[in-house]
Amino acid sequence: MSATLRRALLASPTPAAQAAEHELRERYDWTGLDEAELVVALGGDGFLLQVLHQLLERRSSIPVFGMNLGTVGFLMNEWHLGGLEERLARTKPFKVSPLEMIAETIDGEVRRLPAINEVSLLRETRQAAKVEVSVNDRVVMPELVCDGILAATPAGSTAYNLSANGPILPLGSGMLALTPISPFRPRRWRGAILPDRARIALRILESDKRPVSAVADQREVRDVARVEVEIDRMRDLTLLFDPEHALDDRITMEQFIA
Repeated sequence: MSATLRRALLASPTPAAQAAEHELRERYDWTGLDEAELVVALGGDGFLLQVLHQLLERRSSIPVFGMNLGTVGFLMNEWHLGGLEERLARTKPFKVSPLEMIAETIDGEVRRLPAINEVSLLRETRQAAKVEVSVNDRVVMPELVCDGILAATPAGSTAYNLSANGPILPLGSGMLALTPISPFRPRRWRGAILPDRARIALRILESDKRPVSAVADQREVRDVARVEVEIDRMRDLTLLFDPEHALDDRITMEQFIA
């Protein structure tokens, strides 16, 4: 990655990120997002997702180099003030294809939202959700009784999906994780690993009595009746990583953490 590309600098509103932004602006040259060929993002994983969604809305495919000034920072590089141009010249790019969620509410409203990590369905009340699960127009589970269910990309498989006991998917695996959240029936079902060309449809049973919300990363649609999920191959994103902190290596090593 060339260090001569025009760069935009974006920072989360936390004190640590704001202080780092001030230091970087004094040391390096920056441009506005509209003119940028590369974005440097300061914050945590949540802020990086916000930046990536901002680029999706702009239909922009410029690469993003994140530096961790948040909590976990799984998708971020380490924060360093110096040597930025040399780091950018050595970065390793990774393509990330987002999911597209098409959610239809019980009132007939249709919402299309992208998701970089996962699409999750969650019950809205104390009653468990009942969901019919279809893959490629075939009903594979007539009734799943659960707190919810999620579909995760490899990049998102170490986030909510892992907390729900879903599998970790290496980048480039060409797979999606379909993971139940607190399944009650069938109690032994632990989810499925699907080809990333699969079309997933989730129909809410008894949606008036057992309301369910759908969340694409951080954006929620309440009272859904049906949700369709598949990879959006028209809107790839590019993340940049230091060679020693490449995302595929981090995902691999996550499987050995007790």
